[in-house]
Amino acid sequence: MSRKATIYSIGIIGLILATIPLLGTDNVPFLKWWMMVLILGLGFYPLGSVLFSSLEDRGFIFSKVLGIGLSGFLTWVLVVCKAAKFTSGAALAVTAVSMAVCWILYIKKAEKKAPNLDLVLGEELIFLAFFLLWTYFAGFRPEATGTEKFMDYGFMAAMMRSDTLPARDLWYSAGNINYYYGGQYYAVFLTKLSFTRIQETYHLMRTLVAGFAFALPFSLAFHMIKGIPGRAKAVPGWIASLCGLLAGAAVSLAGNMHYVLYGLFGSVFKLSGYEEYWFPDSTRYIGHNPLNDDQCIHEFPSYSFVLGDLHAHVVNVMYVLLMIGILYAWMKRVREREGTEQGFRLKRILLEPPVIAVGILTGIFQWTNYWDFVIYTVVVFICIFCVSMYRYGSRLRAAAAAVAVQTVEVLLLGAAAALPFTSTFETMVSGVALSQNHSALYQLLILWGLPAALVLVLLLGVLIKYLRAVRGPGRFRNFFRKVSLSDMFALILGICGIGLVLIPELVYVRDIYENGYARSNTMFKLTYQAFIMFGIAMAYTVVRLLLWKGRKAARAAGAAGLALLLLTCGYFGYAVECWFGNVLDPSGYRGLDATAYLETVYPEDAAAIRWLNDNVDGSPVILEANGDSYSEYCRVSAMTGLPTVLGWYVHEWLWRGDTADLNEKSAEIQAVYTASDPRAAEAILEKYEVEYIFVGSFEREKYGDALNEELLAELGEVVFGDNSESTGGTYIIKVSS
Repeated sequence: MSRKATIYSIGIIGLILATIPLLGTDNVPFLKWWMMVLILGLGFYPLGSVLFSSLEDRGFIFSKVLGIGLSGFLTWVLVVCKAAKFTSGAALAVTAVSMAVCWILYIKKAEKKAPNLDLVLGEELIFLAFFLLWTYFAGFRPEATGTEKFMDYGFMAAMMRSDTLPARDLWYSAGNINYYYGGQYYAVFLTKLSFTRIQETYHLMRTLVAGFAFALPFSLAFHMIKGIPGRAKAVPGWIASLCGLLAGAAVSLAGNMHYVLYGLFGSVFKLSGYEEYWFPDSTRYIGHNPLNDDQCIHEFPSYSFVLGDLHAHVVNVMYVLLMIGILYAWMKRVREREGTEQGFRLKRILLEPPVIAVGILTGIFQWTNYWDFVIYTVVVFICIFCVSMYRYGSRLRAAAAAVAVQTVEVLLLGAAAALPFTSTFETMVSGVALSQNHSALYQLLILWGLPAALVLVLLLGVLIKYLRAVRGPGRFRNFFRKVSLSDMFALILGICGIGLVLIPELVYVRDIYENGYARSNTMFKLTYQAFIMFGIAMAYTVVRLLLWKGRKAARAAGAAGLALLLLTCGYFGYAVECWFGNVLDPSGYRGLDATAYLETVYPEDAAAIRWLNDNVDGSPVILEANGDSYSEYCRVSAMTGLPTVLGWYVHEWLWRGDTADLNEKSAEIQAVYTASDPRAAEAILEKYEVEYIFVGSFEREKYGDALNEELLAELGEVVFGDNSESTGGTYIIKVSS
């Protein structure tokens, strides 16, 4: 073992020991998850080594995400197809068999190359460090309440109760979940695989993603910067490591230049509206300052990791980074092994493992976050085009055929992989429309001017260098063979990022938020991925410019870009302090239990909610007062996963689009709680198969004096509490059968 490997190993051991004072008893579920993911990475390393054979680490860090994604996907397919139950036993069996198959095939494989152990241990140290760091922060504000945490936690709770998928919708008992629930599914899959509790794993899933959001860009940028051209010697490992660290920070810790201008220097410049900067301000700028009817959202990973929602776009961060990594490793492998023009061979084109892998991933995206399916299908197509142009050079017909074949292959594989989801999912999209509103140019430049400028500088430098070196006909097709892969891949990511920023200025996807928020969701989902692509491209570009031989202007641009990028990373510390408080004081750590807040926030209802969790199995329907989205209504269904007749109104409107149906259900819920005729109430309860009626603080708040508790008591047996002040007035009625 080398000196580096020894130091990294000691660091890993030190971090493991540090979990005791930092996390207390929470170190048990934390270490179980870390070990589980490590085992998954080792188990799927044979497959990772095939997909990432061109990288020094042979895809070790990517194999962890590959293992989570593939084992969870296979389990999900079996459960949805009713070939297995969604249990810990089934998850373990599928995972074990998958890992065994990987290693059996690997043992039979003739060509085996050992990974760079120093790099592997270094990546593991980085991953563990950031996984632990974000987990420690989460313990300062663990409550699963506020923003969309009710929905995210409720999805997990509903799936924990269910041995079939999709699970029953906790806020629409008449149907199953009609949303991209793949992200929350993977959190539950890992929870069942590790025999842990969702009270802790709600946070562990999002902090796991945050750890990957640093480690995966590190690995990718490390390998990219080592491939820059025009150097007599390879880029030293320490420079490659610094580039990797910069990429990890740019993707997972940085904010945008809005924070720098308004947050860091806002008080200096006396900028209106930001005398006191609040960390979400950098995600609510266009349409918010100045305020108008075009209110948009432009979030990014570090904001998500601080805020703590476990939403679709957050969990899918690790999968989109896996996708980007596979594409780069594939393009690198082609360049290393296919130096001359190739002949067209259909079998080889169809059976390329990376193409098959990204095809399956696009299918998974349709279930985890559909927006990413659309975005990365385009990215995949661009990479296929670049590979085909490199392979076939002057043989344009062969290149066109390869592009067509592999594009169709990816689309078909994606459709097949998504079929268990799409066969039951009802689309929420109402079409695409031309944008009626547009962002002010200065606002676009503040939010995305820095990455766009760096990408354009790199593009200009590459084109000037290429055009000087290559003359005559065939410049276009020769471009794909002569330009270095690292430059080309950074430009692919950067130009795609610019395209994602510009699309909402032209068109948007229509949904229920037409009045005042028409472009909001489109800009949100597109620019979120743009931020990730920009982060990798910026880190590479900055170091690339600093290392550009003989070009003082390039180095000056790189130095300026580095300074500004590092300033945006200050957002991380500022946001952490805003949301979590003084994290340097370990006494503020409150633990990872996402439900520990119940006794404080809902003192009247907490014991009743816990009684339901402890005593009610399966997914029987409960009745509670419904309310508006983002309110504290529906806390019972959210914290138990038990389906209720109707939950957050706007969310169900978005997911189902039938307001008449929702209004009818809302009226019938009120009719039960305020009924004067027991037979009418019984008919409604029978219609929705309600087994429990919850009467607590929010039911009294909503229905007031009209709440007919005397009649409710006649509808069944009180199985918990009573309506006396001594017990808080909350009780649960089990409906008579």
